[in-house]
Amino acid sequence: MAVGSFILLGIIVAVVLYFVMIYNNLVRLKHNVSQAWANIDVLLKQRHDELPKLVETCKQYMGYEKDVLQKVTEARAAVSKAQASGDVGALGKAETQMRLGLASLFAVAENYPELRANESFQHLQARITQLEAQIADRREFYNDSVNANNVRIEQFPDGIVANLFKFGPRELLTFDGSELKDVDVKALFNG
Repeated sequence: MAVGSFILLGIIVAVVLYFVMIYNNLVRLKHNVSQAWANIDVLLKQRHDELPKLVETCKQYMGYEKDVLQKVTEARAAVSKAQASGDVGALGKAETQMRLGLASLFAVAENYPELRANESFQHLQARITQLEAQIADRREFYNDSVNANNVRIEQFPDGIVANLFKFGPRELLTFDGSELKDVDVKALFNG
């Protein structure tokens, strides 16, 4: 074989290896997004299991605060439905309602000293607050993974491999702006 043939063969092998590396990196990014979603899913299921206990504990003390309890129950159902369908957009909206409902519930609970003193309520409130913080952390990791995936599939030459093997963009998990507003505690007590 001539030297030119070896050079051409070397270039072809280098290009193929480069595209294999790109493919493997895209696969890794895709699986990072899936793993990040699974981590959120685990925490949502844990919170889903804790909420009925919290609502039952609150019902014993907050007989006439049925609206607040109903909102938490409805939000729990919406989160569960969005989670089961894997709809990131619907989950973001449902999570916003859940967080607002929990904030309202905890704010209204301040008006019930017996409830606040209840050991079960304290434990459940601490557990759900801990889960909320973990969900926020996992959401950040998920969005970082989605962003890394989406950037890579748009970059050249990664975009060529991504289009060739149908690697698609993923949706960020975002919550409504209403989650960023402070809860109007006065309105909760007057409502």
